[in-house]
Amino acid sequence: MSSTYSPGLEGITAGISAISEVDAERNTLAYRGYDIHDLVCGCSFDEVAYLLLYGSLPNPQQYADFDSEVRANRAVPETIYDLYATFPRDAQPMDTLKAAVAVLALSEPDGDDSSRATNLRRATRLYAKVPALVVNGYRIMQGQQPIAPDPDLDHTANFFHMLTGSAPTDLRAKAFNVIQILYAEHGFNASTFAARVTVSTLSDMYSGVVSAIGTLKGPLHGGANEAAMQMLLEIDDPEKAEAWVIEALALKKKIMGFGHREYKKGDERARIAKQFMIELSKAKAGNAEAGAGQDPSRWQTISQTVEETMLAKKGLFPNLDFPVAAAYYLMDIPVPLYTPIFVMSRITGWCAHIIEQLENNRIIRPSSEYNGLRGLQFVPLAERK
Repeated sequence: MSSTYSPGLEGITAGISAISEVDAERNTLAYRGYDIHDLVCGCSFDEVAYLLLYGSLPNPQQYADFDSEVRANRAVPETIYDLYATFPRDAQPMDTLKAAVAVLALSEPDGDDSSRATNLRRATRLYAKVPALVVNGYRIMQGQQPIAPDPDLDHTANFFHMLTGSAPTDLRAKAFNVIQILYAEHGFNASTFAARVTVSTLSDMYSGVVSAIGTLKGPLHGGANEAAMQMLLEIDDPEKAEAWVIEALALKKKIMGFGHREYKKGDERARIAKQFMIELSKAKAGNAEAGAGQDPSRWQTISQTVEETMLAKKGLFPNLDFPVAAAYYLMDIPVPLYTPIFVMSRITGWCAHIIEQLENNRIIRPSSEYNGLRGLQFVPLAERK
């Protein structure tokens, strides 16, 4: 076995990037040099999207121009909505979204131009349109009519407008904004690396994004938040949570939403998201509309028990997906949308990496180590038994 081989490329440096820095030793994350805590406390998601794409936080005029461009590009071609109507009703949202982005490439106004300026415009259009693809695609698959994006609303309010037809509470808007920022970028993760591999062949941005969506679909990556919520729903009762986890571990089941290759001392993003999950739980528990016999605080209680049990039994901390699962549920977001919403957040991170890859490109083509048979004697077809 070669000394340079590492399963899953763990510990292998596959490129150089100025977009984000994951410091596993200090358990910190920075986007373009800005600590994630400062960004979630002081920025809208639009500001972070601009930061990732353009390399610096926008000044007021740059922000106004970017915001206007995003609002003006939210509409999706009706042909894509017509396409959604042809899909099987049980199709997975990540599969339909992947198809929609691929078809969106056919209406690309800038053709094959792959200059930096053009790719920045493309990335902005994708950032603007993906929420409509996510929400209205889901609505159509549920037999509902799509709701047109509202250019008078900001990015988060527009998402909830399309999803529910009404504005979010201040807490939901804040929590959703923060979670979008936390998911926006994370180095050479699997989906980002897939996007870079694709465009390293000099393929286009849409192809890179489609590759990334296909990679993100997996439960070991983007799909972990959905799997984590399904686990919480299966547990359902706080009194059963500890025993459920212990039994699952005994059966060698993977508990989704725990552990991270980069963060061995705990995912700081998860700690931030957990605080908002707790606030959402308290707010929902205090809402009389919660319904008799349906205590929303149980999701926080179950989550806390699962977290404590996993730390005690396996020494594993939750990653971002775990608290976000309950947070989205407390926002009344349908579980099948959790991973597509990840696409909404990560789209500018992917596009930033695509642009960076193309600016100093070399095709990504790692070596492999052969471990098959050698020296076999060839036998013509007629003589084989």
